[in-house]
Amino acid sequence: MNEHSIGQTIAKLRRKNSMTQLALAEKLSVSDKSVSKWENEKGYPDILMLPKIAEVFGVTIDYLLRGEKKGIAVCGTLVVDMVKTIDRYPSAGTLSTVFKTDKAVGGCAANTSINLSKIDRSIPISVFGKVGTDDNGRYMKRELQKYGVDIEGVTYSTSLETSSTDVMSVSSGERTFFYNTGANLEFSPEDIEVNSHKYEMLHIGYILLLDKFDAADSKYGTVMARFLKSIQEQGIKTSIDVVSSNTEDYGEKIIPALKYCNYAIMNEIEATNIWNMQARNPDGKLNRENIRLVMQKMVEAGVKDKVIVHAKETCFILDAQSGEFCEVRSFNIPKEEILGSVGAGDAFCAGCLYGIYHGYDNKEILEFASAAAACNLFSENSVDGMRSKNEIMQLSEKYQRMSDQ
Repeated sequence: MNEHSIGQTIAKLRRKNSMTQLALAEKLSVSDKSVSKWENEKGYPDILMLPKIAEVFGVTIDYLLRGEKKGIAVCGTLVVDMVKTIDRYPSAGTLSTVFKTDKAVGGCAANTSINLSKIDRSIPISVFGKVGTDDNGRYMKRELQKYGVDIEGVTYSTSLETSSTDVMSVSSGERTFFYNTGANLEFSPEDIEVNSHKYEMLHIGYILLLDKFDAADSKYGTVMARFLKSIQEQGIKTSIDVVSSNTEDYGEKIIPALKYCNYAIMNEIEATNIWNMQARNPDGKLNRENIRLVMQKMVEAGVKDKVIVHAKETCFILDAQSGEFCEVRSFNIPKEEILGSVGAGDAFCAGCLYGIYHGYDNKEILEFASAAAACNLFSENSVDGMRSKNEIMQLSEKYQRMSDQ
């Protein structure tokens, strides 16, 4: 037990709760002199006292022992999803039946932050984004708060409504999106104020859906690249995610940002689109050679630590420092158990960030992230399927991973 850190932590928590040493002592059935000794590093509480101290302040014993953790800032799109479960996606002029409609949060910032918080509530998670002053904006903030996410970084647009998406989801897990840009159109670096003492890592997405960040910059190529550089200069690790798009300037919007990324996390289509290459062969199977090649290109473009690419059937990691390349297959979840896949990429991303935050090795990162993504399949929206760390790790006991093809 570290006397110095636990004494400082108790003092900080006591002051935060506007509590005197005597008041705390009475709650713990000890003398105020004992509390004073703890806080002045002249002693420390008996180990059997820790559960009671933790209960008084509403924290974990781990928090008492380690003190305040640096957290993760998640920035980017905040979207309210209207998830419509349909029997099939109709061709032009034909009809499809909507079986169910659910309202849920969506977008990189909402999905990833909530998923991280559900995995482990002890990690401080903050979100930065913009919503409208409408019912959807208030709904978004309530949902984030419900899961313990710090929403001080969520700002309001006075002219645009909260961004929204109609998500058409079929039973096979495939989905189609109809996106209303809304307040995300105004979200910019000026809306993000980070403290290097508070955050260990900043994740932002999605590139190609954040107009102010995607804008050209004469020195850095894009505003996103300039922003990420400023974050790295504060000693904070940076991470990006992108969105699938057929825009002609796909690579031009993403490549400049790679130079200032510690981690780049995206799916196989997004990764290969950057370099105008194909992710799959004509028979539909993954072109692993192309995927590894584009991951190497991302390292050469400047990604400093890890490039991670995920697909429906597998995921890959390329370690920029060691050169290690590894692959982990996805879980083989029975089709009848799959309720949807909205937000599966964000669930995978949250799993990656969690593994990186806790120093997992490359294979462990992919194993945990793929399990987190599998949890998402058991829900029709983007966050309800996520489970705690221990529950996620138990998936490997219930399901087998897909065999190599």
